[in-house]
Amino acid sequence: MEKFAKVKEVLASVEADAEKFYNGGNNAAGTRVRKAMQDLKNLAQEIRAEVTEKKNSAK
Repeated sequence: MEKFAKVKEVLASVEADAEKFYNGGNNAAGTRVRKAMQDLKNLAQEIRAEVTEKKNSAK
């Protein structure tokens, strides 16, 4: 559950940069958004692995 909380934290932290990139044309903010999205992808993969492991161990 702590990784899920981390996903929410990363999303909240990147929101301002997404606004700057999409509405302000700030390319540096776009780079930060891309990095955050990569971090989210990695976190999501870790969560998927944990869920699969927990699901399979319950059988």
